[in-house]
Amino acid sequence: MNARSPLIDVTELAAADPDTTLIVDCRFQLADTEHGRQAYRQGHIPGAAYAHLDEDLCDLGKQGLGRHPLPEPEAFAAVLGRWGWKPGVTVVAYDAGNGALTAARLWWLMRWMGAEARVLDGGMAAWTAAGKPLEQDAARRPRTQVNVSFNPDMVLLTPQLRSELDAGTALLIDARAAPRYRGESEPIDPVAGHVPGARNHPFAGNVDADQHWRAAADLRAGFEQLIDGRDPASVVHMCGSGVTACHNLLAMEYAGLHGSRLYAPSWSGWVSDPDNPVATG
Repeated sequence: MNARSPLIDVTELAAADPDTTLIVDCRFQLADTEHGRQAYRQGHIPGAAYAHLDEDLCDLGKQGLGRHPLPEPEAFAAVLGRWGWKPGVTVVAYDAGNGALTAARLWWLMRWMGAEARVLDGGMAAWTAAGKPLEQDAARRPRTQVNVSFNPDMVLLTPQLRSELDAGTALLIDARAAPRYRGESEPIDPVAGHVPGARNHPFAGNVDADQHWRAAADLRAGFEQLIDGRDPASVVHMCGSGVTACHNLLAMEYAGLHGSRLYAPSWSGWVSDPDNPVATG
C-alpha cells in the first residue's frame, strides 16, 4: 500500500484527481440511521458517493459478532462496484467532523483488503468552513466489478482474542468513553464494564476541540505511554461494536505505530456470551 498519511486536508482533497480519487460521504448517527443519507441529499462534497454504516459496511444478519459485524467480501465488493471503485483509486472518507464513526470504519475496511484509503481531517465541517462547494446530485461514476479478499491477520474474533489474552501476547485497548469502560454507565449494551486486562484510550481524545486530528507526535506519545514498550503489532483495538475502535487504529497508524489489529465483535460481541468474564472499575 501507499505510504502516504492516512489523513488528507481540505486543500489537498480539493486539488485531487477525480479519476484516481473516490470520495465517500460517511455521515451517520446511531440514534437516527437515516440522518446521514438525508444530509447527503441536502449537500455533499462534489462527486462523493454515500456509505450507510448498517447497509454498506456491516452484515447485520450475523449473530453473536456484535452490533456491527463485518461484511463478507462479496457484499463489500458489490458496494465498491456500485460506487465505481477500481484498483488504483484512493478512497477518501469523510463524516460530519472527527471521523469517529463510518469514515474510520471505511478507511479500515479498505486497508483490510489491501487498498489505500484516507480520512478527511475535520470532515464536512472543515470543508464547509473553508468555503468549498457542495452539490446535491448523487454521484454518477460508472459501475465496476471488483474482487475483494480480506487479510485474516488484521482481525480477531472472540476465541482468538481470549487465547491471546490468556497467553499474554495481546494488549487490548478499549476506545469507549471512560465511564462506559469503568462500567459506571452503559447506554447501549446489556452489560456494563470492560474485558479484563483491557486498557482505556477514548477515541475522542485523538482530536482537538475543533475536531481536527492532533499532531502525530502527540498521538504517538500518548499511545507509547499506554502500551508501555509493547510492540504495536501486539495491540488489539475494541470499542462497543467495532466501529470507533477504527479511530484508534487510524490514530496509531498516523502516529507511526503500525500493525495493530481489530477485535471486530468488540464489547457487544464479548457480552453476548455469558461465559466471557467482565471487569469494572
